[in-house]
Amino acid sequence: MSETSELVGGRLAVLEPKNLETEQRSLYDFIDQKFVPWSQKAKFAIKIDDGRLVGPFNTFLYSPQVSTAFLEFMEAETQFSTLTARVREVVTLTCGAFWNAKYELYAHSALARKAGLSEQTIRALATGQPPEALSVDETLAYDFTRQLITEHRVSEDLYSRAEAAFGKTELVNMTFLIGHYLLTSALLNTFETPAPDQQADITKKG
Repeated sequence: MSETSELVGGRLAVLEPKNLETEQRSLYDFIDQKFVPWSQKAKFAIKIDDGRLVGPFNTFLYSPQVSTAFLEFMEAETQFSTLTARVREVVTLTCGAFWNAKYELYAHSALARKAGLSEQTIRALATGQPPEALSVDETLAYDFTRQLITEHRVSEDLYSRAEAAFGKTELVNMTFLIGHYLLTSALLNTFETPAPDQQADITKKG
C-alpha cells in the first residue's frame, strides 16, 4: 500500500472493502459496477490498486442511504439530459474551478479530454479563466454557469439567449448539473479530498 494511497481520503479514512457494513457494501458494489468502468475509460482514478475508493466515492460510503439516492439522481440527470459531453464538461469544470475542488478538476479534466476539449481550454476552465475556442453553445453554457454560481442569479439577457439555444427543459437539466457539481465540490472541500497523484500507482487501475 503506497504512502500516496493513504493521503487520498483527506479528512476521512479511505475505507477498506473488507470492513464495510451491508449497506456500504451494496453501495460499493454499485459504484464498482457503474462508475469505475466510466473512470477507467477516461483515465482517472475512482478505485486504487487495493480496491479502496477515492474522491467523493469514498465519502459516499460514510452515508450510504443518502449517497445512493444522490447517485441515482446523478444517473437520471445524465440519462435524460441531451446536453453534449463538451457542454457538460464546460459546466462541470466551471463549478470545480469556482470551488477549487481538486479531485473534481482532476477527474473532469480527464473527462473533458475524452469529450474533445483542448488542453488550453481545459486549463482555462480549471483555473477560472474565460476559455477561448468554444462554440457558441459552449460559451453560453460557461457564461450561464459562471453567472449563476458567482451572482446567484442569471440576467434576463443571458437567460433569453440560453433558452433560445438550449430550450427550457435543457436549462432545467443544466441547472441540475450545476447543482450536482456544486454539491460534489462542497463534499470534496469539506473533507479536503485531494486529487490523486497522476504519476502514482493509484491511477493504474482507476
